[in-house]
Amino acid sequence: MPIRAVLWDVDDTLFDYATADTAGIRAHLAAEGLLGRYETADLALELWRRATERHWARFGTGETSFEEQRRDRVREFLDAPALTDAEADAWFDRYIGHYESAWALFPDTVPVLDALAHDYRHAVLSNSSVRNQDRKLRILGVRDRFEALLCAAELGCSKPAPEAFHAACDALGLPPQEVAYVGDQPDIDARGAVDAGLVGIWLDRAGLGGRPELIRITGLEQLPGLLRRDTRFGAPSTFG
Repeated sequence: MPIRAVLWDVDDTLFDYATADTAGIRAHLAAEGLLGRYETADLALELWRRATERHWARFGTGETSFEEQRRDRVREFLDAPALTDAEADAWFDRYIGHYESAWALFPDTVPVLDALAHDYRHAVLSNSSVRNQDRKLRILGVRDRFEALLCAAELGCSKPAPEAFHAACDALGLPPQEVAYVGDQPDIDARGAVDAGLVGIWLDRAGLGGRPELIRITGLEQLPGLLRRDTRFGAPSTFG
């Protein structure tokens, strides 16, 4: 069966999340007068990333809600377990203001969406929430490129669960074999997609390599040629 649709991850795939998060938390800590609390700004950023990864993973497994993982990130980072929900929400909202000011798509995002626009349908599957990702994609000017937007917070399951991928295929009205998933995480995105019956493509922007069993690209400019060859891409492929 030919590939008829591309299903996309958002953060660190289409949208440069890592850069925006780094710039946002740095500006937020400066505005809050908190940089002096840590030995270095880099240490503060690393502590924030660790808290984010830990509590995002808890959300991914259904242990906590989307809102609670945000609050727990703040409490852990500030070492302030007694913060009320309202206080944690207010702190996070102030961070969001700085984070959003640094939002940007990767330079290859719009060109690849343009290149694939006429030959493939497009949708998004994200381990975030529809409220967040819909707003983000609209502000970045690409929401209308995607006919469906599905997120873990509303689905009740997260990638790499097959149910998440299958829900997106159902929204497109296509069997998994006719859908390619593109994401930056080798296991959550590419491996998860393959296990669910889709064609999984790992966007390895950092050039990490080391996963020969996965179809891997190092930039989105390589995607159109890969899809248009469409012979299930032969043996696991590496480009770049």
